[in-house]
Amino acid sequence: MPLDDRDDRGEDIDPDTLQQGRPARPHANRLPRDTAQKKPTLKTVAELTELAVTTVSRALSDDPQIALETRVRVRQAAEDVGYLPDRAAQRLRTGRTNVISLVLDPHEEILGYGTSMIRGMSAALRGTRYHLVITPHFSDTPQIDPVKHIVRNRMADGILFSRTEAADERVKFLMEQGFPFVCHGRTELATPHPYVDYDNYAFSYRAAKSLIAAGCRRLFIILPPAQFTFAHHMRHGFMTAVREEGVAFEISDRVSLDSKSDAIRDHVAERLAADDAPDGFICGGEVSAMAVMSAAYDTGRIIGQDVRLVAKQTSGLFDQVRPRIETIYEDLAEAGRLMAALLLKQMGGEVPVEELQALQTV
Repeated sequence: MPLDDRDDRGEDIDPDTLQQGRPARPHANRLPRDTAQKKPTLKTVAELTELAVTTVSRALSDDPQIALETRVRVRQAAEDVGYLPDRAAQRLRTGRTNVISLVLDPHEEILGYGTSMIRGMSAALRGTRYHLVITPHFSDTPQIDPVKHIVRNRMADGILFSRTEAADERVKFLMEQGFPFVCHGRTELATPHPYVDYDNYAFSYRAAKSLIAAGCRRLFIILPPAQFTFAHHMRHGFMTAVREEGVAFEISDRVSLDSKSDAIRDHVAERLAADDAPDGFICGGEVSAMAVMSAAYDTGRIIGQDVRLVAKQTSGLFDQVRPRIETIYEDLAEAGRLMAALLLKQMGGEVPVEELQALQTV
């Protein structure tokens, strides 16, 4: 080889590199041209693991008939070479997308609602074949639109959603289609369906009893909009408690948990300035509780003396708020984990619907 084709260490220089004007690299450090340019396939993983292609395919599909040790080894080899399954071919072959879709609604009232749910769902799906995909639902469109789009285009193998209504169209549609789903919240439909819910009856009952025990004699509750099932549960628990104790009460008809915080603050401030002002407040979320606290401050009321409140806590916010107020915790991450776990169970085979229902207790 001519002298110009060697570097200062006497090693052969790649002619392609010389032509492109880049620093020389020895041939010994290059991958073969065909290997570098080829996309890793099942055959690539099979050769690395010395297994049959069909075994590799079944291992990557998490087939329980393949030994766990083999499945782990194959997944590691696939990750090492950067193998990614062809989703389109996989869908044609198996009819599965290996996708679970979370239909996520805007939900400003509950802080960290989406991130907490996603954290729990991701934990349940970790190590499975399924990927979590977020499908947004915008408040100016019907709730059922994204659900129908997913089902009709076979964009997922299962659906998770929240903000469940008493006669929820999504639940009816998915049951008619025989499509796997789990919703956050129950319905009042006659046919049982999969769900994960929080005991909102117990929340408002316990909150009302606590305020009455602290000396409050006129309770005020801010409920969700009436179409949501948990609004009925909260109302029922609240009314049971005030009737048992015989105290005065108010259920606001001007604001709800979906109202803007400024509207809640202004309405509560107006009520606190009245002669028959409430002295105990029940808030189903942290945003409404902060609005009530702002109204109390603006009207010269002292929290814990002039007025008291109990709030549903879903984040660490009220751990840092002073003066401290009473809170009752709802674990949204655990709700997300339960929803995904029940959906996996449902997609795994025939399961009685009673085994696909979970109620988080207070």
